[in-house]
Amino acid sequence: MKINVGVFFGGKSVEHEISVISAAQTMAAIDPAKYQIVPVYITKENEFYTGEALIEIRNFADLPKLLEKCQRVHLLKEKGKTYLLRYPAKLFGSPILTALDVAFPVVHGTNVEDGSLQGFFELHDLPYTGPDVCASAAGMDKWVMKCVLQGAGLPVLPGYCFQSSLYYVRSQELIGKLESMFEYPMIVKPVNLGSSIGISKASDTQSLKDAIELAAAFSGRILIEPVVVDLKEVNCAVLGDFEYTQASACEEPIHTDDILSYRDKYMGGAKLSAGQGSKGMGSAKRRLPAEIPAETEEQIKDLAQKAFIAMNCSGVARIDFLMDMTDGQIYINELNTIPGSLSFYLWEAAGMSFPELTDQMIQLALKRDRQKKTLVWSNETNILSNFNDYGVKGAKGAKGARL
Repeated sequence: MKINVGVFFGGKSVEHEISVISAAQTMAAIDPAKYQIVPVYITKENEFYTGEALIEIRNFADLPKLLEKCQRVHLLKEKGKTYLLRYPAKLFGSPILTALDVAFPVVHGTNVEDGSLQGFFELHDLPYTGPDVCASAAGMDKWVMKCVLQGAGLPVLPGYCFQSSLYYVRSQELIGKLESMFEYPMIVKPVNLGSSIGISKASDTQSLKDAIELAAAFSGRILIEPVVVDLKEVNCAVLGDFEYTQASACEEPIHTDDILSYRDKYMGGAKLSAGQGSKGMGSAKRRLPAEIPAETEEQIKDLAQKAFIAMNCSGVARIDFLMDMTDGQIYINELNTIPGSLSFYLWEAAGMSFPELTDQMIQLALKRDRQKKTLVWSNETNILSNFNDYGVKGAKGAKGARL
């Protein structure tokens, strides 16, 4: 009997379209002999839809027409099963469309990749691929991630994080503080976005102000870091969980600007032609394998797996590194908990096919669910059985009570 896999994608995120591309690639890779694919598209208004038409990416060119062919749904946990139900329900007949055995979130960015969707699955007792709620939230927050990795003894660049609103009330003081901490150039980043959105480089006071205002448009918190001037970027993906990890091949991204842009990542630095948009991160320019010495490659793979464990990741993650070519120092730049295109191209270069990658991710999700079911989740002692009206008053009303 096939396992029903709900592939969730889209969502209220600036990376919505990238999620659609990654999901289309993933659904094409999942083995239909073992798994029944159930696409679940989340609109930018957080409405859920399902339907076979969602599998074909070309249909997204006309979204209103596509959704007319699909069924709006919501999830329901009932008697140990998680179901997709029609919304609104019909007057006659069962509202149940199908049961889901496991969720496969292929989402990027805030409101979905940041633990929000993972918490939704937890509330429905639905096993899901990828990191848990805590790891997802930490992975989306660049400052929290930096603190976790630094606490684990892993190499990261120094940084300074602040609320975006602080800039508008104490801008002169803030700019002075940043200029005393770091030399120009500096990198300015929204704390909780991916795909290089809102990131820019500042080379003087005015460009620093411009960069902060750009980042503030996307996030309530901003991260400042020094720039590695003589830079080589290397990325490596990791697959596994807390018990076992393996590293992919390493790549060296090639970009047209000072920093790897959204356009470099997803549009190949050129205009999209018909059908090209479905390539996702697979269309980005790169050297694969990266042109680095064998010992450096092994060092990066080791650091990637240590970062994966430190962040308590599961499934597949991509770890991005910065190499300072002046002194050979390697820094972990960030960890992507659900990378674009699931970094399938890095695994293919390491000898693992995309279908094998998705199969392992689903099996890791089911394994985690089995382990969770061995834990104690409730206390059988009913303290409410002897509770009286006096106890409702809480601590303030318990002045004369005896324990």
